[in-house]
Amino acid sequence: MTSVPVGRPALRRRAAALLHRRPGLRLGLLLSAPMTWLAVAYLGALFAMFLSAFWSTDVFTGEVVKEFTLQNFQDVLTSPVYLRIALRSVGVAALVTVLCLFIAFPMAFTMAKVIAPRWRSALVIAVLTPLWAAYLVKAYAWRVMLAEGGLVEWVLRPLGLEGPGYGLTATVLVLTYLWLPYMILPIYTGLERLPASLLDASADLGARAGRTFRKVVLPLTFPSVVAGTLFTFSLSLGDYITVKIVGGKSQLIGNVVYDNIGAANNLPFAAAVATIPVVIMLVYILAVRRTGALEEM
Repeated sequence: MTSVPVGRPALRRRAAALLHRRPGLRLGLLLSAPMTWLAVAYLGALFAMFLSAFWSTDVFTGEVVKEFTLQNFQDVLTSPVYLRIALRSVGVAALVTVLCLFIAFPMAFTMAKVIAPRWRSALVIAVLTPLWAAYLVKAYAWRVMLAEGGLVEWVLRPLGLEGPGYGLTATVLVLTYLWLPYMILPIYTGLERLPASLLDASADLGARAGRTFRKVVLPLTFPSVVAGTLFTFSLSLGDYITVKIVGGKSQLIGNVVYDNIGAANNLPFAAAVATIPVVIMLVYILAVRRTGALEEM
């Protein structure tokens, strides 16, 4: 008895029926390509960085010695210089995040609940417009404005104030400007989903604006706020270009990594320093994952 070969249409129907009965298999096949790319390109690069952090650099030849050592981590964790730089970097990132939050929340609330709906799209585009400009263009524009005799000094001089010049203050100012849209958009999304009837009900029950904000608005939009802080904090923590342009003599974690890759040619030590922001962000993500902030991103 001879077997009849199965044609391609029949195979396609069987495959379609199999995928229809097993949604988990269907989802796995759909995600296999992007997850493979994520594992190879992103997680693979992180693994290579962590691996190289356990190597060393020959001080005479400058070549990487691929032998296991903890000296790089010991130097990072025991040196007061690098500990101060790490604390300074965390402080700058936290300050930028707080400033972005205080500026973004009123803007997002106005966009979502005050402005007429026909103008909201225009305001969202206005918030996104700075992101269309190149990072270096914006950073160097601020360098010109913060320079002696620049726009900032010209505005502050009639008020009897001096410009911040170059340094940590300028770094915080520029980073706040650069990452502000990343705080506005998640909060705006959360506020847009907030039913206006809840605000009306709070007002009808006699609650003032401050109490409504504390008891209704903030609890319901807290995941969106945390999502915004994840963006601004992580982006500020690892930034080094802004510090190079307007930071003066200030040193942050990103600068140490950049300098050891470039001028010092010490890739293993740079990899060890780069683990600091990665570990900090992992701890932060684990701390906030129960707030629902990751679903807002």
